[in-house]
Amino acid sequence: MPMSAARLSVPSPKEHILTVKEALEPIFLALEEEAEVKMIAAAVKAGWSMEEAVSAVDELRRTELLPVARQH
Repeated sequence: MPMSAARLSVPSPKEHILTVKEALEPIFLALEEEAEVKMIAAAVKAGWSMEEAVSAVDELRRTELLPVARQH
């Protein structure tokens, strides 16, 4: 292979740099999914229906995402 062809096929270091979000997002999503499965399983084991458990996790997520009122 000619040297110029080899240089063209090797990406520059800038093309390999991930943002922090790109690097951490798959891990975060996997952990979030694992936590949700464990919460639902625990609720079902405690006697909740699957629907109740999923609703409770959804409600938790909604309240977790609500902006917190600042106290001055």
